[in-house]
Amino acid sequence: MTVPPAFHTTIDTARNLIRMRYSGKLTAVEMRAAAEDIESIVQKLIPGFTLFGDFRAVTSMDLDCVPYLTKAMDILRARGMGMVVRILPEPANDIGINLLSIVHYRGAIKIVTVETLEEAERVLASL
Repeated sequence: MTVPPAFHTTIDTARNLIRMRYSGKLTAVEMRAAAEDIESIVQKLIPGFTLFGDFRAVTSMDLDCVPYLTKAMDILRARGMGMVVRILPEPANDIGINLLSIVHYRGAIKIVTVETLEEAERVLASL
């Protein structure tokens, strides 16, 4: 049986949109790979792009994910991300994404947190 990756990324250049879905137990290995993936993907987008981050299937996040998560946030901010639409993990599985967002996005990026995929799709469709 093949284990699915802890993250899956798609890019919609026509809509200037990145979709990232995280699942399972996230470790530093997966988050480092995600940060590297983001670094190459953002080169295909223009400033003002939107990120949809789906964390609802995350079962746990190791604290050693933080440096790679913040690296990804810094890359996205530096490349000109305009908006984040996100579904956060259950509070017990979260390593402080809200707090990290405040520090690394520095109020310069619009953040919309929703509870369901349907809500996220409505927000994304309105862009």
